[in-house]
Amino acid sequence: MTTDTLLRERTRTSGPHLAATMAEIGQRARAAAAALALASAEAKVAALRAAARLVRARQDEILAANARDLEEAESEDLTAAMRDRLALDPKRLEVIAAGLEAIARPNGLAIERVAVPLGVIGIIYESRPNVTADAGGLALKSGNAAILRGGSESFHSSRALVAALRDGLCEAGLSEDAIQLVPTRDRAAVGLMLAMSGVIDIIVPRGGASLIKRVQRESRIPVIAHLEGLCHTYIDGAADPAKARAIVLNAKMRRVSICGATETLLVDRKVAATILPPILADLRGAGCELRGDPEVLALDDAVTPATEQDWRTEYLDAILAIRVVDGIEDAVAHIERFGSHHTDAIVTEDHVVAERFLREVDSAIVLVNTSTQFADGGEFGMGAEIGISTQRLPPRGPVGAAELTTYKYLVRGSGQVRP
Repeated sequence: MTTDTLLRERTRTSGPHLAATMAEIGQRARAAAAALALASAEAKVAALRAAARLVRARQDEILAANARDLEEAESEDLTAAMRDRLALDPKRLEVIAAGLEAIARPNGLAIERVAVPLGVIGIIYESRPNVTADAGGLALKSGNAAILRGGSESFHSSRALVAALRDGLCEAGLSEDAIQLVPTRDRAAVGLMLAMSGVIDIIVPRGGASLIKRVQRESRIPVIAHLEGLCHTYIDGAADPAKARAIVLNAKMRRVSICGATETLLVDRKVAATILPPILADLRGAGCELRGDPEVLALDDAVTPATEQDWRTEYLDAILAIRVVDGIEDAVAHIERFGSHHTDAIVTEDHVVAERFLREVDSAIVLVNTSTQFADGGEFGMGAEIGISTQRLPPRGPVGAAELTTYKYLVRGSGQVRP
């Protein structure tokens, strides 16, 4: 039976049938997790490589499914950023396949303190089809079963990608139930997942603030939270102007719809008059809307006045809030007050100031003299990530395969007894 046929047969997705469907998914995932925990590293790597090959081979099918999602999205009030996240093209599909292959590389498991799978991971996310492949692939590599509940906008794309992942498992002799997609757009499925304690071991939500807050409020299962990316870049008084100019343009405009995009630019008052005008010109030339405080407006009267809400907003769009601050202490205070503890960067040639920024900014990722857009598991050598965790308890930062494990201690003795 093909995966698509199986999914159609399971699609009893409304009313009293939905609870039974969710229970069946949970039971299958539980059984698959037990088998996957014992599977060899070679088998998991083979499944990942097979899945990558199948994603490439099924490019036309996956892109056609994505086209259906984009067509149906026309009737939804989606922002340009949401549409950009939803869209797939051959280049992005190749990134997905390459990411699966990257996950297949060295496992990094400890020897004395041994990493072991968490069990069954429930992943709830919005819009982006690549999360389907990343989440399923990372769960597989770490030996966990995954129940995926993707956004309704990417329903068809996710089904097509999950079919490739499941067939990759089958080719490697592993249970296809190790990766399952909730076969409905009904939002009631999210509530049912959040109540499946004893079946699902951890919930990973990835999406907007409303989704994260709902999951944290309703879940009876531990949650790895990925909150909004309200990222800052601070240009210090000792910044190299050329570096600052290149970094800010990249940090904001390389891809505006990702969580690592800079949303607020802070500039030391000592250099604002000289360093800021060319940066504003670059950003405006790239199509960025600029919102600034009175000191920024004094330098460029074409900038829109900023409100306090701008300092609190993750735009995910070509919009940047700009504020002049009184040195590093003021910059750190602004980040602490308005930031989301995701990713923040400083541009400076002063080593002492850089180290202070690294020490005092309490974010999952803190950068010196580089773009916030490097906040990505792939750039960190993880192959892919399931999100950027902004919580204080581990895991924090990019969540890759290693972060989806717990551990146990193996103790080998030679007859010792405890006095």
